[in-house]
Amino acid sequence: MDTKRSGVVTRSSRPSGPHTIRLVCAVAAAGALLTGCGSDNADSTAQPEKNAVPSRAVPASAPASPSGRLTMDQIKRKALIPAAKVGYEEALRAAVAAAPNSEPIAAELKGTPSNPYWETAVAASDGTVHSVRVDAVSGKVNQSFTESDDAYDKKRLAARLAKATVTAQQAAQTATEKTKGTVSSLELGDADNGNDKVAWSVDVVTTDDWYKTTYEIDATNRKVLHVDVDTD
Repeated sequence: MDTKRSGVVTRSSRPSGPHTIRLVCAVAAAGALLTGCGSDNADSTAQPEKNAVPSRAVPASAPASPSGRLTMDQIKRKALIPAAKVGYEEALRAAVAAAPNSEPIAAELKGTPSNPYWETAVAASDGTVHSVRVDAVSGKVNQSFTESDDAYDKKRLAARLAKATVTAQQAAQTATEKTKGTVSSLELGDADNGNDKVAWSVDVVTTDDWYKTTYEIDATNRKVLHVDVDTD
């Protein structure tokens, strides 16, 4: 279930509990106690308690399930993130060094706990993209190549780069100031609400519960445009 409140979307698979309904047994006027509480008449309507609390979405700090067990996504994050000894900043520096005269546009932690790596992308001002894979333990570049030079894609990316005044590091800082945790992914792209806005998408994983919070941050003024809390 996705619940939107003030721009924050909280995802949760935890079902809402039913409202409690109380039925009151009537006592006969002559003092004779009825033999039991009868069922509702066909034309009666059960009313909820006045103080009944409405169902709410599971907050970001709540356990993943009533038993407190982690979901599969949480288990993967818990295994992969501590295995990475190199953070996104170091990975992006290595990527830029491998493709001079470029700037970061994306980074994502991937792989397995035994072989974690950062899949990064950097771009030149004309929109040419270089994909660089960086070992998340040693910080060394494992792969580096220029992606297909599609003229349309290059033109669109060059336009984004010209608009963006907020760096990847600044966007990540904005996100982690809101949610303390580890940056597992970031990417420059078009804002979801359109209007020709350019935005950074930043994933932050909180290591106390292994939830992921995604921030959409305006790439021109660092304003938070949207927040999505993934509690699965």
